[in-house]
Amino acid sequence: MKLFIKEEAEKTHIIFIANSYTLNLATDNPEYRDVLNSANVVFADGTGVIWAARLRGTILQSNLVGTDLLPKFFNETSNYGYRYYLLGADASTIKYAAEYASRQFPGWTLAGFHHGYLGEDETIKVIEKINSLQPHLLLLGMGNPLQEYWLYKNKQRLKVPVCVGVGGLFDHWGGNLKRAPLWVRRLGIEWLQILLQQPAKKWRRYLIGNPKFIIRIFFSRD
Repeated sequence: MKLFIKEEAEKTHIIFIANSYTLNLATDNPEYRDVLNSANVVFADGTGVIWAARLRGTILQSNLVGTDLLPKFFNETSNYGYRYYLLGADASTIKYAAEYASRQFPGWTLAGFHHGYLGEDETIKVIEKINSLQPHLLLLGMGNPLQEYWLYKNKQRLKVPVCVGVGGLFDHWGGNLKRAPLWVRRLGIEWLQILLQQPAKKWRRYLIGNPKFIIRIFFSRD
């Protein structure tokens, strides 16, 4: 990401973070798969994705969970003079997420924030506002697959060096979700912590989606 900002700031680069749910959606929907493949970079998020890659002969170096990846990037590029914009979630959550980020990453400048419930007319106005503020980084949290479609559709309008689909990151930053203990994360079962906190919202994704993804891993082996 730093390379995109420093050396190709005149271009807009799209980064997606794919987990097992994302890949289930992409398997069921070829159009969405094409959207994912259009990104400049797709990072792997979750133990399931790591296993799937390994079974196909690809060893991924890291599990790039967005809730770890973005804070690490912010901290490593602190005091570079970079600015960021947060777009997504509801009005209350994004406000608290912005306040959290301002406290947590003082070496960056918060250019602005806006909720993610946008019609077409408001989308155009928000993009114009974002471009006028000239952030180096746009974090978009609308959930899958909406955020990927949104970035794909609006890439040509955006004048931001790096745009990242961050999924539920704003729920964490906004206080709606608590991170799992480190030992849970190391076991690769952080999804269970999220399920316990948001059962109505996440049960289908995890209790149906995870077994579905595992079955697909084995049946797709060469």
